[in-house]
Amino acid sequence: MLKETFVTGTATAQAFEPRYIRLDPNDNVAIVVNDLGLPAKSRFACGLELRTFVPQGHKVALSDIPEGEPIRRYNEVIGTAARPILAGEWVDEARIDMPTPPELDKLELATAVPTPQAPLEGYTFEGFRNPDGSVGTKNVLAISTSVQCVAGTLQFAIKRIKAELLPKYPNVDDVVGLTHNYGCGVAINAPLAIVPIRTLQNLALNPNFGGEVMVVGLGCEKLVPERLLPEGTDSSVVRMQDEAFDGFGAIVDAVLEMADARLAVLNARRRETCPASDLVIGLQCGGSDAFSGVTANPALGFAADLLVRAGAAVMFSEVTEVRDAIHLLTRRAANEDVGRALIREMDWYDGYLAKGDADRSANTTPGNKKGGLANIVEKSLGSIVKSGTSPIVDVLSPGERVRTKGMIFAATPASDFICGTLQLASGMTLQVFTTGRGTPYGLAAAPVIKVSTRTELARRWKDLIDFDAGRIATGEATIEETGWDLFRLILDVASGRTKVWSDRWGIHNDLTLFTPGPVT
Repeated sequence: MLKETFVTGTATAQAFEPRYIRLDPNDNVAIVVNDLGLPAKSRFACGLELRTFVPQGHKVALSDIPEGEPIRRYNEVIGTAARPILAGEWVDEARIDMPTPPELDKLELATAVPTPQAPLEGYTFEGFRNPDGSVGTKNVLAISTSVQCVAGTLQFAIKRIKAELLPKYPNVDDVVGLTHNYGCGVAINAPLAIVPIRTLQNLALNPNFGGEVMVVGLGCEKLVPERLLPEGTDSSVVRMQDEAFDGFGAIVDAVLEMADARLAVLNARRRETCPASDLVIGLQCGGSDAFSGVTANPALGFAADLLVRAGAAVMFSEVTEVRDAIHLLTRRAANEDVGRALIREMDWYDGYLAKGDADRSANTTPGNKKGGLANIVEKSLGSIVKSGTSPIVDVLSPGERVRTKGMIFAATPASDFICGTLQLASGMTLQVFTTGRGTPYGLAAAPVIKVSTRTELARRWKDLIDFDAGRIATGEATIEETGWDLFRLILDVASGRTKVWSDRWGIHNDLTLFTPGPVT
């Protein structure tokens, strides 16, 4: 991945030397590495002199680029020159005209399927094995809700559960409410209602919850609580409108009584040695910058390949951050059916955005642009790197459960919170989240390892960032070395030996459903 970087001398000396990273010999732009950017007249070791100031992570032209000519990064066209660009100039967003996305009906399918790498044997973690054979990385009581109306009641009850019951059960990590804004005031029988409904159904089955499902409902909602229970489950619902309850206190007491019985079961769970093949890992990025595709995502991609070689299920997501690089992924599909499934999800999302008078360009945020990403094309090319080099073996529609091992595309929006919720529903038991700008994002239901793209961020947020991939950019470590370190950290976190910062602080984001169906 790192094809050319002018990095010399010690780390201290490097901080003052003009440095850039060029990812491919065919690229006509490179990104500036220096923390504070570089002023005009800065000269690189190759002799190139900057004509203007260029901020860190932003692109500098390596040669003259005439108006209308391609601008290349990752050896892919990220746009065309909106006007002539001279060598040494800052190639900012205003100088780039964005290209059209790849045409879905012209993509190659399964034409470059990677040869599976040798199995990686002997790697284990300490997990919680469930009766259905799945393995959790946490031991959590999750309480579902069938409608938003009861969210306040459940939150009140959970405060009491944590204060009065949880101390009796030291082997249980936490109690979480699967609250949401769905369940009533919606067209419950509309075709697209299947997305939030199956998401809620599958969330309750996440391996970190140990199979102990319970639901708090209201009683008049469209999404009846029984729809959220596994088939054959009974006596697992507290319905607030039940006439047997004499007041709010009695309702809360019923929730505590049901929770108490389930906590007793979960408290008997113990970690045991499990093969790495029992892991279900989610990959995500947020607050991305131009280093995402240079440091953190390549390191994560290498670690993802190691996980696949060890037999694990690994999923990457975010449709709009895949759409402009889809031509690189359909070739990697294990077969044409998988390739067509990738196209199906891209096509559906194109239509979904069009109905809202939007397109994939709406994805790129002000922070992305400040970090050097000019448009969604450049962002996508860096985003997909975290999927590694393994064949893509399956494609999940939003909220579907993982059904195979290997590298999987789980279709989700790019929203951090919706993507995290959908990956949990798919069975994710640990997430690795790369960030360039920084985010306090975390999930109560599963540990989230946050990986920084830049060492400066890791140092400044030393008590929020779990892993620094920025040392790749400075030449202090290779992608392979960093990928192995990240792989080992994943096993340690999955085993409970290392606690991620978001869990240490107890900062966790709410679950957010993807609800593309109509509201009545």
